[in-house]
Formats: sequence, structure tokens, C-alpha cells
Amino acid sequence: MRAAFAWLLVPLLCAGPVYAVGGCSECLKAADEELRVCLENAISVEDKNSCQDKQEEQAKRCENSECKVERDNREASRDAPLQAR
Repeated sequence: MRAAFAWLLVPLLCAGPVYAVGGCSECLKAADEELRVCLENAISVEDKNSCQDKQEEQAKRCENSECKVERDNREASRDAPLQAR
């Protein structure tokens, strides 16, 4: 049973960076879902390239907004005990 469970985790661990549950991960998941839908509807190579470009732009927006806020909050909470000394 544990071996089967371990094999289920392998693809998740190899899928790439793991993002904290929150606005950042939701934003990135939405960008990936939009890419999947766009690629399903793409007809030409140019369409597929456009889908990829849009996904990259959306991921950058996520990184610059929700992900940045989460990173800043983590750093602030990590630094808070140091400042209390």
C-alpha cells in the first residue's frame, strides 16, 4: 500500500516547483489551465506559440503580484523573530 502511495507522489514531486497553497498557486494553476484550453483550440503552430506566450505572460503577472506578496509575507514573518531580540 505504501509503495503504491509513493508512486503517486513521484509525478507530483517531479512536476516542477511546488508553490504554497494560496493566491500564487491558484494564479499559476489558472495560467496553466488557460494554456491547456488554448492549446486544445489551437489550429496552427502560430496559434500554439501564441498560447505559450500568453501563458508565460500570465505566469509573470502571477509572480509579480500574488507570488511576490506571499514571498514578502514569508520573509517578513521569518524576520519578525529576529527583530524582537
